[in-house]
Amino acid sequence: MKTNLLPALAGATGMAFVGGSVAVSGFLADAPSLTVQSLRYAVACLLLMLYARLVGKRVVRPRGAEWLWLAGVVATGMIVFNVALVQGSKHAEPAVLGVAVACVPLLLAVAGPLLEGQTPARRLIVAALVVTAGAALVQGFGRTDGIGLLWALVTFACEAGFTLLAVPVLGRHGPLGVSAHSTWMAAVAFGLGGLFGEGPTAALRLRLDDVLAGVYLAVAVTAVAFVLWYTCVQRLGSARAGLLTGIAPVSAAAVGVAVGGPMPGLAVWLGIGVVAAGLALGFRPGRSTAQPPVAPAGDVVMAAERVVTAAGTAAAKA
Repeated sequence: MKTNLLPALAGATGMAFVGGSVAVSGFLADAPSLTVQSLRYAVACLLLMLYARLVGKRVVRPRGAEWLWLAGVVATGMIVFNVALVQGSKHAEPAVLGVAVACVPLLLAVAGPLLEGQTPARRLIVAALVVTAGAALVQGFGRTDGIGLLWALVTFACEAGFTLLAVPVLGRHGPLGVSAHSTWMAAVAFGLGGLFGEGPTAALRLRLDDVLAGVYLAVAVTAVAFVLWYTCVQRLGSARAGLLTGIAPVSAAAVGVAVGGPMPGLAVWLGIGVVAAGLALGFRPGRSTAQPPVAPAGDVVMAAERVVTAAGTAAAKA
């Protein structure tokens, strides 16, 4: 269990930074969002490459199908995810999208082990259900229409894709390599969008608070949190690491109070307790706490094909 402590702390810290970004992102409501995102990921990539040089780690070039896995991480977890949040907020209250993200631990508890060539652990599935319920209580429930519900499902899938699609490349590239490659690819994608959608001078319209918020997102939520999160996924496996996503809404509630928001109500405190209970169940010492190896890319592809086949069979029976 001691060997799992540091990776768990890394994942928890990364999710705390992500949760804190909710309040910080509010300062960017009037900023050219695509340009800010591009600058955010570009700065994060530069920091990651500088860190790699300082510690003597080599960021290797992707090859073959690795480009597709990394592009999937960027497309789902960074680009489409942000689009879904923006479009979804037009049809659904923020709590609806938050609850969709809160359901991610359950998907990771089932799909993660299959991609890693393992059998899903019943205790982790139960723990994921508990964490999901607690996170939903923290987020609260809101109103939506059919389109908002669809965007909520897209948000849910994209948040899971950010973790699951990185599994095949973590073995060769490690957390630092995956983070570095995904950030430069995201910087290019958002940069092109900002260039054509917001104009080449959009960066000149940024105010001081926009820059400060962007710096926090680049350093804490991207450069630091990405490496911490992927380290946790690599060391603990995506199923157990997924439980730690329940910390994000708790962190968001805490930061909201710190920046002047109201104290949480009874449901939020109850949700925090339920999240803590789910984490305690998932990280309780036992046979399933052994460190899972990251499967080679070929094994992961075969496992992914089994998942798709099983899903197709289930759909056909339905």
